Amino acid sequence: MASRTKVKTLTIDGKRVGARGDATILEVAREHDVYIPTLCFLEGLRPNGGCRMCIVEIEGSNKLQPSCVTQVYEGMEVHTDSERIQNYRKKILQLIFSERNHVCSVCVSNGNCELQDTAQKLGMDHVEYPYLYPHMEVDATHDRFAVDHNRCIMCTRCVRVCEGVEGAYTWDIANRGINAKVITDLNQDWGDSETCTSCGKCVQVCPTGALFEKGKAVAEMKKTRQFLPYLSVMREEEE
Repeated sequence: MASRTKVKTLTIDGKRVGARGDATILEVAREHDVYIPTLCFLEGLRPNGGCRMCIVEIEGSNKLQPSCVTQVYEGMEVHTDSERIQNYRKKILQLIFSERNHVCSVCVSNGNCELQDTAQKLGMDHVEYPYLYPHMEVDATHDRFAVDHNRCIMCTRCVRVCEGVEGAYTWDIANRGINAKVITDLNQDWGDSETCTSCGKCVQVCPTGALFEKGKAVAEMKKTRQFLPYLSVMREEEE
């Protein structure tokens, strides 16, 4: 059967490109080696557009749109790296850094952290907002893993991989706003969870040092995510 997905033509940063009709701006940008920073997005996971790091400008719209969940259309004109976008991305990053504790020098993921990498790539050299430094707990009750809520940026990758790929539904979000936090089951210690399969997928997709494996040195904290696209496709086919 012929594909019903029509090819769309659009421009990204002045470059004319073709794309599948159901593709997102981020997908097309990556296909053409256009860098758009992301934190909550990860290939193989359901996108949610939550972190807003991937915002872009679209001609004809005053609002900045998250490229990971915005589909292309015919004649779309997209700008990914304007001064306005750069300023907003830096402000978003600064807010993330100020909300909890992201002192890289004492973090288990120092050198293997997407938040740290993104700040370096975007040239963020200071935080203009007051640091909140909330006193968040560290849950080390699991035999193999631990969660440090002080490092969590609420990207929900752990929640989405647990429900969408592993199918365990162990992780969830409790509370709102600045008091929001990831929880296991009904907000019980991770080590007491009856649904956790100890697969470690949540640890592998975490972009910071919030979720980490016990007994590993800082240099060993590099995450492995190649399994995600394959497992996601297999799960969709089964459903």
